[in-house]
Amino acid sequence: MSVSLNKFVAATGICSRREADRWIEAGRLTINGNVAVKGNRVEEGERVELDGRPIGEKPEKVYLAFHKPAGVTCTTDPRDPDNIIDFLNYPERIFPVGRLDKASTGLILLTNDGDVVNEVLRAENEHEKEYIVTVDRPFDDRFVQRMSAGVPILGTRTNPCEVQRLGKRRFRIVLTQGLNRQIRRMCEHLGYRVHTLKRIRIMDITLGELGVGDYRPLDGFF
Repeated sequence: MSVSLNKFVAATGICSRREADRWIEAGRLTINGNVAVKGNRVEEGERVELDGRPIGEKPEKVYLAFHKPAGVTCTTDPRDPDNIIDFLNYPERIFPVGRLDKASTGLILLTNDGDVVNEVLRAENEHEKEYIVTVDRPFDDRFVQRMSAGVPILGTRTNPCEVQRLGKRRFRIVLTQGLNRQIRRMCEHLGYRVHTLKRIRIMDITLGELGVGDYRPLDGFF
C-alpha cells in the first residue's frame, strides 16, 4: 500500500507535512534517486532521500527548548546562512515548531516529532504564547485597551488578548493566535514600532534562566 510522500516523510519524525511540502517544492527529496514532485506516493521498500541522505526509520524523539538570539532564522533551509539548524549544530535532525522572526528573541521549541508540531500549532487548540515587548515611544492606557480588544491586520481582526503594562514603553502580551508578525503589525497599526520582542513562554514551557543561544531538553513534557 502506498502513502503520500509528505505523510511518509512526516511519519519518520523529521518534520511536519507542511515542511515536507516545502522540501518537495525545493527539490530536496528524491524517491529511488528521482527528484520528487508534489503528488508523489511512496510504495513499501522504496528509497526516499533528503539532500542525498536516506530517511525512513523513526529516530528517538527529541524535544528542545531554545533561547533564540536575534539574527537567527527559524528555517531548516541550508541555503540560509543564518538558519537555526546550523546555529544549534545538534547531532540529530530536528526542526523548529513555529517561528520567531529574525529580529525577535526568546523561546522556540525544536523537535523531530511531527505530531507535536501539529498539536502546538493547530489554531483551534489556542495554546498560549507570552511575550515581553518594548516599543519606540511611551504609550497610554488607550494603547493597552486597543491591543487587548483586537486590532485589524492582514484582512482580519486579532482575537482579544491579555496585555499588561510593564513600563512607559514596555508591555507583556499573551496570544493564542500565530498570525505572521502579529505583534509587530498590531503595534504598527496603532502607530508604534517594536524595538525588542522576546517570547518567554509557550503553553507551560517557560524560558526561565536559559541563556541566549543555549538549549535544554524537554524530556517527558510531551
